[in-house]
Amino acid sequence: MNLEGKTVTLAHGAGGKQTAELIEAVFKKHFSNPLFTADDAAVLPRPEGKIAMTTDGFIVSPQFFNGGNIGKLSICGTVNDLTCMGAKPLYLTCSFVIEEGFPMDKLEKVVCAMEETAAEVGVKIVAGDTKVAGKGQVDGLFITTTGVGLVMEGVHTSGALAEPTDVVLVTGDIGRHGCCILLERDDYGIEADVKSDCAPLWNAVHAVLSEVPDVHVIRDATRGGVGTVLYEIAAESGVGFSLNADAVPVEEQVKGVTGMLGLDPMYLACEGTLVMIVPRDKADRVLEILRTQPHTEGAAVIGEVTAEEKGRVVLETRIGTRTYLPQPGNELLPRIC
Repeated sequence: MNLEGKTVTLAHGAGGKQTAELIEAVFKKHFSNPLFTADDAAVLPRPEGKIAMTTDGFIVSPQFFNGGNIGKLSICGTVNDLTCMGAKPLYLTCSFVIEEGFPMDKLEKVVCAMEETAAEVGVKIVAGDTKVAGKGQVDGLFITTTGVGLVMEGVHTSGALAEPTDVVLVTGDIGRHGCCILLERDDYGIEADVKSDCAPLWNAVHAVLSEVPDVHVIRDATRGGVGTVLYEIAAESGVGFSLNADAVPVEEQVKGVTGMLGLDPMYLACEGTLVMIVPRDKADRVLEILRTQPHTEGAAVIGEVTAEEKGRVVLETRIGTRTYLPQPGNELLPRIC
């Protein structure tokens, strides 16, 4: 079926012939696998052990950006949520709410990105749902994904497990996705080549946990960025953080854009960077493993957990001064969802 020039109509959401054609031409074409179902629910093999389950909604504007699109983002977001719990992503379901008039070829590009991203980490899309909303009721396309994963044996991660003397790592440079979305909207007329870090990170984390299962905390620094994540962990664990400001990796283009606009990269969203908190004696090995894996080659140690300054994040600068990282509040910019 040639999709060029075709758009989604209300008939595609009515459950009749056009719905079947849409499913066949777009969704089944890219999602088909032995577990993908045309029935009301997927019937799946039951894994042995603990499972993790998560769900997330994606209403990204714009839907296409440098480094990805809403489809890739929807898979990365859910895969990375499972990854943070040390869970191998097994199955995903996805729900689409599509605005009447949305171009069919753009929809297929979104679905194709989902197929490719899921294949990278071996997760299977097993069921889904499609609704078509009237013109103006939806901003183009909304996607909701739900994921189930199998927790690795001997692994237990939680924001409540950070301990004084633990080391804080990030798996890559920070703030790139938020900066990319800000530039794509072109509200400020700034020209800079910033590519989103959007990426699925299970393979890298699996490599770490296979050798170092006692990682204490893994968090994806999405909405609110690294700064928000650290304040959340500080509250959950009852600890403080001391960060080396110069050690926090920020791409030069991101530094330039945020400097011009008075934004802090610590509070810009990442979609392919995790915060990891690990025992001090394991930090070098974790760093070494991460730097051999796709998407985490730029991993860096940025600080440590402290028993002092509980609930606070302290930045130590190059000239030896200490300052508090402001607590997140009000509206975080750019609003990414």
